Order: sequence, then C-alpha cells, then structure tokens
Amino acid sequence: MPQDSVPTRDRIIAAAARLFYAEGIRAVSVDAVAERAGITKKTLYYHFRSKDDLVAAYLQSRDQPALDAYAAWFENAEGNVAERIRAMFREFARSADTDRWRGCGFLRTIAELANMPGHPAVKAGAAHKKRFEAWLTDILDQNGLLEPATVARRIVILLDGAATVMLIHRDAAYVETAGDVAGDLVATAVRKGRERSV
Repeated sequence: MPQDSVPTRDRIIAAAARLFYAEGIRAVSVDAVAERAGITKKTLYYHFRSKDDLVAAYLQSRDQPALDAYAAWFENAEGNVAERIRAMFREFARSADTDRWRGCGFLRTIAELANMPGHPAVKAGAAHKKRFEAWLTDILDQNGLLEPATVARRIVILLDGAATVMLIHRDAAYVETAGDVAGDLVATAVRKGRERSV
C-alpha cells in the first residue's frame, strides 16, 4: 500500500513499532519516529500527546495480532488439548528462532518501564497479558479441564519464562521444554477432571 494512502496515525504507530521493538523504548526518540514515519514532530504530537501515549499505542497495536497468532497456532494444531498446547509452544519457538527476534515486546517494554508502574504502556502490556490468560482459560474450560484458570496461569508463567530464557540463550529448546511441561499440566488436569466426573 502506498505510504500516502495509510492514515498518518497508523503510519506513526508502524514506525514506532519497528523502532521500539528493534532498539528499545528509551533508546528511540520522538524525532526518530517522526523521521521514520516521514512526518514532522509537530504532526506526531498532533496525534499523540506524548511519547508515553505513543508507546502505549504501540503495545495496543500489537495486542490483537499477538492473540490471533496464538489462537491460530492452537486451532491449527492436531491432537487433544494437551498436544495442541505443546504445538502452540513449538510454533512460538519456531517464530522466535530468528536473528530478528528481540523477545516479547510486551515484556521488554514493561521491563524498561518497571520503575513507572502507572505508565500507560505498562497498563497496556498488563491488559494484553490478562487478555491472553483469559483466552487460554476459556480454551481450557471448553476442553473440560479441572480448574482452567489455575492451569492457564501456570501456562502463562511457563510461556513468559520461556520467552525470557529464549532471549538470553537464543535456544528454542527452552521454549519446547516449557511446552512439554505445559502439555503435561494440561494432560494431568484433563485426567483429574475425568476422575472427578466418574
């Protein structure tokens, strides 16, 4: 799509997303975002009151696409629910096993802003993580798991931990191992649910 046909606000967010993800929040100036978007700084501030608002918009723009990716990985997998959870981790490992991957953008942004818990981007990141956990809880509940919210929370911890260790070691085996643990958790919860219903 030609740049002129993309709304200015969307162009700014796309430029910010590329820069923030590649270089980090604090390292990227508003001037750099404006230049990358092909606009003036004044135009950027017309659409966003502050850099803080722009950082929050960047994370909000990644919220639904990230959720859609995990949903597609789960839905396209074969087997029972435990096998599909393992497959979801495998797909994440495959997508992260590239030179371009810089970690989970939500986790990295929150870590950079850890001393500012009220920051709008921290709130946006936390909201995304809660939405993912709620989606996972719903999926597990639909598949008859005992205590789906508890299992979902444990899987979230495994997934975010795996993302962090993957960033440190650049070894997809850590994500796949976390997926095996998550699959075992789900299989155990399914078995306990069946035993209770007997």
